[in-house]
Amino acid sequence: MNWQYLVFCLLCLSQVGLADNGMDMSTDGPMDLAVGNMLPYLHFTPGDNLWFLGWVPKSSGAMIGTCIALFMLALIERWIAACRGVMEYHWRQQATIIASDELNTLPTKSSSVGFIKRFTPPFIPAHDIVRGVMFAAQALLSYLFMLTVMTYQLSFIFSLVVGLGVGETLFGRFSSIGLTH
Repeated sequence: MNWQYLVFCLLCLSQVGLADNGMDMSTDGPMDLAVGNMLPYLHFTPGDNLWFLGWVPKSSGAMIGTCIALFMLALIERWIAACRGVMEYHWRQQATIIASDELNTLPTKSSSVGFIKRFTPPFIPAHDIVRGVMFAAQALLSYLFMLTVMTYQLSFIFSLVVGLGVGETLFGRFSSIGLTH
């Protein structure tokens, strides 16, 4: 087989793949969805889907209600972070007490007296399961916030940013308790 013939065949096949299939592939306008539009730039225009096809705030009242809901969710996320910080501090104190109680046991023949045990907090189901659930809730809210920002709806974005800022102002001092020694 001749290499020139191979190049000719490849060029012909590439032209077949570029043929018009009847679809408008321009990205200059909004993407038409079943319920609303998705504008590919920052905007204040109502009508964006928020998480579900059924949640499309089109009126100004619906937009205000959605922005209030997003503001409250942002506050809740910061509140969960504060609760985690306070609980981490409490759990660390309890783990230290449990570890010190274990170190005060009488030495046996199998344990060496000079052995210094590194401190690893014990697994306490009541603490660690709650920690995991709270972290999962924070991760879920973070992903929902990311999807909200991806709508490019500035009202939604401002609601989240202001809600996170107010939440950090109200609860931020509690979330840092878990970071102190």
